[in-house]
Amino acid sequence: MIIKFDEEYFMRKALYQAEIAAEEKEVPVGAVAVHKNHVIASSYNQVEKLKDATAHAEMLVITQAEYAVGDWRLDEVDIYVTKEPCAMCAGAMVNARVRSVIFGMHDPRCGAACSAMKITSFPGMLHKVKVKGGVLEDECSEIMKKFFREVRRLKMKPPKIDE
Repeated sequence: MIIKFDEEYFMRKALYQAEIAAEEKEVPVGAVAVHKNHVIASSYNQVEKLKDATAHAEMLVITQAEYAVGDWRLDEVDIYVTKEPCAMCAGAMVNARVRSVIFGMHDPRCGAACSAMKITSFPGMLHKVKVKGGVLEDECSEIMKKFFREVRRLKMKPPKIDE
């Protein structure tokens, strides 16, 4: 059997992480870090669980990836994430020298890779992160919509983050 490692393959790995987040009543964002065609890190939003506003999937996966490669410079690492990164996460990707971010759903209100802001390619930055959006966008959007429909149905206290 031949397994094709492409953008959809890695985004499905990120979607699996988002599903874990949803099960744990976290905003369903998942991420994986890929180095030389291998997943070296994976995580999901854990803001509520860790009581930490910075515990976004991307932030957690960056930390894991830095440990996995043994360096804070992730210039050969691509991050796949189900939702366009926020300003904090996009800034962390720039600082960590991430090669590229590939995301699923666009976030026109708070997306900082290409929608509301372009932190990943801000003029004057020492590093620019390549950006590609819209990979499995329908699936990534659906898990988010389903989560917030359930929040409204159960009248749960919605998470206090912009995801």
